[in-house]
Amino acid sequence: MNINRKFIHKIIRHYLKYDRDNPFIFVSMLLAFLGITTGVMVLMIAMGIMNGTEKEFKKRLFVMNYPITLIPTNANSLNDTLISKLSKEFPYMKFSPYYTTQVITKSGSNVNGSILYGVDFKKEANINEVFKKALDNSISLNNKYKMVVGKTLAESLGVYNGNKLTLYFSEQQAIGFGTMPLQKRFTIIGEFDSGLKAYDKAIIYSSLEAFEKILRRRAGYYDGIHIYTKHAIRNAKKLKEFLRKNHLSSIIVEGWWGQNKSFFSAMEMEKKALFLVLLLIILVASLNIISSLLMTVMSRRSEIALLRTLGASKWEVKRIFFKLGIIIGASGIIAGTILGFIGIWVLKTFDIVSLSVDVYGFSKLPVDLTTTDFISIIIGTIIIVILSSLYPSFKASSTDPLTVLRNE
Repeated sequence: MNINRKFIHKIIRHYLKYDRDNPFIFVSMLLAFLGITTGVMVLMIAMGIMNGTEKEFKKRLFVMNYPITLIPTNANSLNDTLISKLSKEFPYMKFSPYYTTQVITKSGSNVNGSILYGVDFKKEANINEVFKKALDNSISLNNKYKMVVGKTLAESLGVYNGNKLTLYFSEQQAIGFGTMPLQKRFTIIGEFDSGLKAYDKAIIYSSLEAFEKILRRRAGYYDGIHIYTKHAIRNAKKLKEFLRKNHLSSIIVEGWWGQNKSFFSAMEMEKKALFLVLLLIILVASLNIISSLLMTVMSRRSEIALLRTLGASKWEVKRIFFKLGIIIGASGIIAGTILGFIGIWVLKTFDIVSLSVDVYGFSKLPVDLTTTDFISIIIGTIIIVILSSLYPSFKASSTDPLTVLRNE
């Protein structure tokens, strides 16, 4: 089938011009263009903000929850021998063994419940950048009874670096004819700030030697092992397989994603819902494409009939109106994409939106549009534009020239 492309493009240019006799058709096309432009731009910025926020939370939770944690169900299964084997088997992983217990912190009349970790400060600093930063800014103290506390906890208790803080343990000690909770005064050498108040108020780090001395923990046998790896999900499976082969299936391999599964599932659902809701903006704009094309068809029925009598085929008429819709939609997509990237750049560069650090853990609005989301937005918009252009093009090609010219 021979199609005269020059003829099609000439007619399309003619229909895209402003028509004084039918100004509403041009206005409708303009609204369709602006609607798609706005929809694409808003979708890009909104998805960028959602992804940026999720990434920011993951970054903080990834550090404070640790990529992978080994937790024993049987006593004495986590020890230096196992760490040595794991280090040889997985040289790309970093390991930090720990003791843990619950304590009550007391400073003057201020009391707070916390989780105390006994760690090797150097090993912990290698896998926890928040702890490393606190250690770099800490005071020097040659004493096993030292600790690093969260900034929120320090502020609530009114203590600072160099101050002493009394810890009450759940273990009992004999006093005369009775018992009382075991207690010990520790010196604060540093404060960490993860940006998440719940962690900064609940977690305290001390030394392994302090646990071994106060709670009489057996040296070399731990309550758990924190592990750092870039590919946590993939390496968690490898760890499980290694432990199974070495008859250590009783050790639980727990990933950071499992500890916050409900939180990130809710965020993912919210992101999908937001994508679908904002896609409705583009869907509404596509109705303007349909209405403007249909108005063009109805107002130019005599022209279409004349074109048909002069030799224009149904396919050529169909292509004229289909391409007309595609041009409106494609222009909106291009303009929306440009404005979307400009909007993202502005939000990243300038501090237009300020957030409360106390609530969110970060003050600048995070924006990070992924390639996958961008492609999904473009593909979704293209599909809507194509579907919106189909019906008017079929309607135009089905115009009967004899009927129209007879009525004229």
